[in-house]
Amino acid sequence: MPPRPVPSQGPPAWTALDEYLWHTCEIVADVVQGQLDRRPLVATVAPLPSGDRALATGPARSYRWRALGNGSYHHNQVVAAGPPAFVIGSLLGAAVGNSSRRREAARNAQPRWVAEVSGEVTVSREGAFIVHPVRPAGSVVLYWSGLDFIDLVAPDVFQTTYISTANNQVAMRIATPWASLMFALAALTRFPAHPRLLGRGWLPPGFEQRSAAIGRPCRPAADLVLGGGGT
Repeated sequence: MPPRPVPSQGPPAWTALDEYLWHTCEIVADVVQGQLDRRPLVATVAPLPSGDRALATGPARSYRWRALGNGSYHHNQVVAAGPPAFVIGSLLGAAVGNSSRRREAARNAQPRWVAEVSGEVTVSREGAFIVHPVRPAGSVVLYWSGLDFIDLVAPDVFQTTYISTANNQVAMRIATPWASLMFALAALTRFPAHPRLLGRGWLPPGFEQRSAAIGRPCRPAADLVLGGGGT
């Protein structure tokens, strides 16, 4: 018998992240074409500077590249008296505890991505703001013009470095479905020759074609970025 024909598969299912990416294309297209006035107002509790405007809001969580400790730990000194078995047991227990604390301190001294602020991010023309609901001082405020490095390490993870007000270099990741929008706005403002921007890498490969195939054609934002906003 001849092999049974394999049914043709349609485009992949439209996901929630795809919806954010579709709106990202709409927003970026309006930015490069100078048509932000046509967009609806976005309500936000973020303290936007004068003249700025919110473009999108959504869930986000920030991570900082830092160590949890400096390698120090409490060394427990034990002085034991009594029968030899008791003395040996006490000293052995103290040694095991000190060794465990030393290993934990060494692990905590190694930098890693540490989760910090979680909440709603407001993406504006000038920056991104994650307002901490309880500790305003712990909120995240990123102005595109103040960033020293940006990348899109995943379709939903924006990464950057900048110098803090305390003159410390901060490496941060923000996990949000608006990560591509954040990258595109930051690149247009501060890194217009970024290879990911010029190489269309701020959108997943084939996203525009897949959007059209599924019946949700998006505006050619990547082309508009390269063409300086011209149609």
